[in-house]
Amino acid sequence: EGLDLMRCSGQGTVYLANLAQYIHVVDVDDEGMTVDSAYVLALDSSLHTEVIAMDSQYGISGTGKYQLNISGNGKVALMTSGQPLMMQVTPDKYVNADADAIVAWSSGLRVQMQAQTHSSGVMRRRGNTGEGWELSFLGQGFALVQPSEVLPPQNAQIGQGAAAQFGVGQHGAHGQNQNNAWN
Repeated sequence: EGLDLMRCSGQGTVYLANLAQYIHVVDVDDEGMTVDSAYVLALDSSLHTEVIAMDSQYGISGTGKYQLNISGNGKVALMTSGQPLMMQVTPDKYVNADADAIVAWSSGLRVQMQAQTHSSGVMRRRGNTGEGWELSFLGQGFALVQPSEVLPPQNAQIGQGAAAQFGVGQHGAHGQNQNNAWN
C-alpha cells in the first residue's frame, strides 16, 4: 500500500489532477480517516499516515487488504469517480456500501467485510473479482461513497503514439487492458 507523493513547498500555485476524477478537499481532525491510498491526491505535511491491515475472514480482491490511516489536523485531497455521497453513521444507523465504491471512512468506525450473498455457487463464480462484497460501518462517524466502482489504476500503462492518445488500436487503453484487468 504505497503512497507515491512529491513534496511541494514555498509560495505559488500547484495544480493537481488524475484521470479527470473529481477532487474533494476534506478536513482531517482528531477523529482520523481511513482511505485507500489510490484515492489520495495530496495531503498536508502536518498529517501522519500509517498503513493498517483490514481484518477479514475473506480474501477480498478490489478493496485492498491494507488501507491508509490518516491522523492529525489538516487537509487531504481525495479523488472520486463522480460526486460522492457522505453518509453519516450513528450507533442506531449503520451503513452498508459496495466494497469497490467506498473511498474513505472515520477511523473510529468498526468495519466488517461481508458477501452480499452466502451461496457457495455465487462465491465460486465471483472468485476474486470483489463483486458482491460490501463493507458495513458501525459506530459514530462518516463513510464516503463514490457513485461508481474504481477507475483504472493511476499507474496503468496506456501505450504510446497517436493511437494511444485516442485510445484505439493495440497501443490504446483497451489494447493494453490484458485479461480485462480494469473493464
